[in-house]
Amino acid sequence: MGYFYINRHEQSNGDHEVHTDGCSHPPNILSRIRLGYFASSNQAVAFAKRQWVNKRINGCYYCCPESHTT
Repeated sequence: MGYFYINRHEQSNGDHEVHTDGCSHPPNILSRIRLGYFASSNQAVAFAKRQWVNKRINGCYYCCPESHTT
């Protein structure tokens, strides 16, 4: 189980990335929106997609590779 947050600012490809608390490539602390504790990054990404249905959401390449798709 880990703590996850999403970057409020989109990446150059339009994705808003979900990160773990210990990510090696985190966004600025002021750009983070807390998601909470989840058993996996796939669960955190699914939760974020339900919260922001009009946004492209993806897992971070570095800390959430199992949910990184683009």
